[in-house]
Amino acid sequence: MRGSLQYLSIGAAAPLICRGELSPVELTRVYLQRIEALDQQLHAFITVTREMAVEAAHQAEKEIRAGRYRGPLHGIPIGHKDIIWTKGVRTTAHSRFLQDWVPGENAAVFDRLRDAGAICLGKTSLHEFAFGSPGPDEAFPAARNPWNSDYAPGSSSSGSGAAVAAGLCMGATGTDTGGSIRHPASVCGVVGMKPTFGRVSAYGVIPLAPSLDHVGPMTRTVRDNAIMLQVMAGYDMRDRYSIDAAVPDFQRLIGTDIRSVRIGVPRRFIESNPHEPEMLNAFASAEKALRELGATTRDIEVPGLQQASDVTAQVMTYEAYQYHKANLEAYPDKFGATFKQRVLKAKQYRDTDYERALENGKELRDTYASVFASGTDLIISPGREGPADSMAQLLADPAKRGVTNRMYNLTGMPALTLPMGFSSKGLPLGLQIAGRHFAEEMIYQVAAAYEVAAGWCERHPPL
Repeated sequence: MRGSLQYLSIGAAAPLICRGELSPVELTRVYLQRIEALDQQLHAFITVTREMAVEAAHQAEKEIRAGRYRGPLHGIPIGHKDIIWTKGVRTTAHSRFLQDWVPGENAAVFDRLRDAGAICLGKTSLHEFAFGSPGPDEAFPAARNPWNSDYAPGSSSSGSGAAVAAGLCMGATGTDTGGSIRHPASVCGVVGMKPTFGRVSAYGVIPLAPSLDHVGPMTRTVRDNAIMLQVMAGYDMRDRYSIDAAVPDFQRLIGTDIRSVRIGVPRRFIESNPHEPEMLNAFASAEKALRELGATTRDIEVPGLQQASDVTAQVMTYEAYQYHKANLEAYPDKFGATFKQRVLKAKQYRDTDYERALENGKELRDTYASVFASGTDLIISPGREGPADSMAQLLADPAKRGVTNRMYNLTGMPALTLPMGFSSKGLPLGLQIAGRHFAEEMIYQVAAAYEVAAGWCERHPPL
């Protein structure tokens, strides 16, 4: 089994670990060896916590042998995006400004996963403060796409996406302020969930834009994603945006048929924004597959959707500037050129522009509520406009941003991206599934049904 452990799912590994048939120590060492062998090429990790991981694996094995099994994440090696506080381990935000900073406490999401028995392998790469873009002056090497290292692994949760896809960990945390879980999931061929806003505590996560920031799991399968979210979700009084809502069994509907599910397609919006033909063809095939599984699809109109990306950008940039303003003024040389270029755009916005953008967000939430009330359960769309950009393209146009994801940050609705096929160059394509607030169970239900029917999650990078 050892040779195939790197692509074992959490759902398959958990019962083996519980029964003592798979050692957390052996599993952890497989991933650490794989990181050592491949990460000089992929740069998915900034910091590898080798000794801490091995110690935690031995502790997990000891507890399980003593009958103190904590659940399906006990003994499972994962990575954490490097804006998530880790006590005693540097948290850099991929920035020179914090390249040696060591937090004095853990983020809430780190503690939840650790307390469930998950093993931290280290901290994954990102874009600077989740807002920059790869460039010649960045503090650490940019992560690379494991399907082809000439290509980028997506936006800010890039290291997490690359690490999961490449079999460097079994799952990872990501953050999503404008698509930064779902975009890497789409181009790396993994599953990324941006839960309902406030579902997962952002306490101890370095903010980009607090009213838009989401924390979520990135995994290789839909069920694995639900397993991680089960532990990550829950109210936290330390987070002003945390929602005190019951946490359901996110796996409850996985495996059930989807014949009663009504799916909306914002066709006019998709067609009015440039998508590569391969992406549109794959999306048509995915829509057909969902109908063949019994779901119904219909075209929907969402007024205001075309403006959502720009509105989200206004909110994001304004709030990011408020957070970083003092440090940017005091230590300008500690920040990368692309990050500064983006965040300093906020100087053109007035407070009234920001307030109006927030109002636009509320209006769009109301519009989506009307769409759902009129007979739509979920909404599908391409995960982005095309496959991964090359690193050369990204370096040449660091300001490039898509329009396929941000509306769900602005509204706070849950949205998941999963594999939908491959381009002619062998690069992953992604399908996005969104729902009303707190509809994660149904999203997982439909995503899992499609995943099984399509079989794309069985393919892995040629590493």
